[in-house]
Amino acid sequence: MPVEFVSTWGQVTPELQSELVDLWARNGALRDPSIAGARARQAVCIARDGKGALVGVGTAALRVLPRLRQPMYYYRQFFAPELRGKGQAVAFLNHARQVLQAHNAALPAPESLGVLLEVESAMLATHYDRACVAEVDSTFIGYSPRGLQLRVSYFEGARLLPPRSPRPRRPAPPAVPAVG
Repeated sequence: MPVEFVSTWGQVTPELQSELVDLWARNGALRDPSIAGARARQAVCIARDGKGALVGVGTAALRVLPRLRQPMYYYRQFFAPELRGKGQAVAFLNHARQVLQAHNAALPAPESLGVLLEVESAMLATHYDRACVAEVDSTFIGYSPRGLQLRVSYFEGARLLPPRSPRPRRPAPPAVPAVG
């Protein structure tokens, strides 16, 4: 299946937002339109098949993990069933990470040290059983409150920022597979 990755960070149009809301609803991932609409505005990149249909999305939001006390882009990735198992997950994640790193590097002052991944897929968690995984440039840092692997991918040359306290969080939205 030919797939095109398109960078969308900071450029989500109302049309793309609607497309993303539909993608999640159609696949039973995010059924609440207001949550899906907010998530759509966080799109880093999308994947389109050879016919131009939307088949994947990566989103990110700046978060401070209590243990790290450093800002990281909390990354989520969703693939429609027709794209899953086609060998695109790693390339798509790496593309999204490059988009975020370029954005962060272009800022007057960095806002993030890198990308935080919470691995929701049991299959991927079993596959990524090494502390450091070069193919996704990630390092295991522990488990989330949900018992899922947490991994970080630091940006090249990232330097620690002054320690920050995490903001109180609203209840988490319904889970969306981190990597499809």
